[in-house]
Amino acid sequence: MSLLHTPYAFLICLGALLGLGIQNEAPFRVPPHYSGEAQKLADPNYGPIPGLSDHYSSYWGVERPFPGNITDPVFPTCDGPPAEDDNTWQNLLSAEWIIFEFYQQGIESFTDEDFVRIGMPNNTRQRLMEIRNNEAGHLRIFQNQISPTSIKPGPCKYNFPLRDPLSYLAFMSVLEISSMAFLTGLVQEAKSVQAQGAMAAISQTETRHEIWALTEIWKVNPFAGPADTVFPYANQILYSTHNLIIPGSCPPENPEYPYPRQLLPGLSAAPDTKSLAPGATITLDFPDKENQPEFDPDTQYYAVFFHSVLNTSVPIDTKGFPKRPITVTIPEVFETRGVIVALIADEAGAPTKESVVAGPAVILEQPVELGPKLVSGGAS
Repeated sequence: MSLLHTPYAFLICLGALLGLGIQNEAPFRVPPHYSGEAQKLADPNYGPIPGLSDHYSSYWGVERPFPGNITDPVFPTCDGPPAEDDNTWQNLLSAEWIIFEFYQQGIESFTDEDFVRIGMPNNTRQRLMEIRNNEAGHLRIFQNQISPTSIKPGPCKYNFPLRDPLSYLAFMSVLEISSMAFLTGLVQEAKSVQAQGAMAAISQTETRHEIWALTEIWKVNPFAGPADTVFPYANQILYSTHNLIIPGSCPPENPEYPYPRQLLPGLSAAPDTKSLAPGATITLDFPDKENQPEFDPDTQYYAVFFHSVLNTSVPIDTKGFPKRPITVTIPEVFETRGVIVALIADEAGAPTKESVVAGPAVILEQPVELGPKLVSGGAS
């Protein structure tokens, strides 16, 4: 473990703050519009510690659990360069705020009876609370992984599909399966072995969340085949969540999320899609009318589908776009299991992130019936 990630590093910075004669460290400076309470989180021993406290498993209150109840950024407590994986952990913490808030808002919006009324198990909301608690623990873990020389981002305001309990649970499956897909890529970005191990451990918890949803909520086989889907460009999936963030609502001191980002056009199947199973032919849709792809007429483009540890490329005809829609057939060689991640690239296989020109889109295959309902904007 890096020295900067230990309580000793915090004490060095605190010593500088209190004027204890420790050299080469500078006190933190909290902008006057913040209370400064969040700076207590700079101490990794402050509050319940994930793995040592049952707070992150067995808290049953509606109010936000620690540290989700402390929403200001945590400012650096030391001067100096960032640690080698700080940027990756900042991206992950910003994404975790989205997931935590999704569960928190669902718990606030729906009652036990709301879930029972639509035929869900009577412990559904309690299980959602437990998942919410796990996500609060992830917040604390990620905060502690960011070194004292870098800011720990606070949450923004978010807009989630909270129309009814069924569409809420459907979107939950998208979030959890997307978390697993982007973590496979994020592990590849981490430089330290310790960071890679921590990310792999978090992905195991996200898998357990999704397994519960598949078996108890959707009543389907939770096995996704011999491997979950590996997607190499984690920040592309993270950027696809930007439409959940209310513009202008993030703390202005937060680092750019995600960083770096490509501002790629979003990708989806058309709202009238009837099937997203392997072998189905779909029309591609680019929902953000302000950010549409531009296709070079002399370039061959491909729809690239990632599934398990493989990807398959299908040539697409982009001539005449946008007046002429683009259609593609999802490769029928794939098992109807797990998740497919699709994008458009100007090279077969999308060998680099720069080759990607639109997407990605996360396509649920379990339960396969849920995919088209999510695309159409409903799940009932």
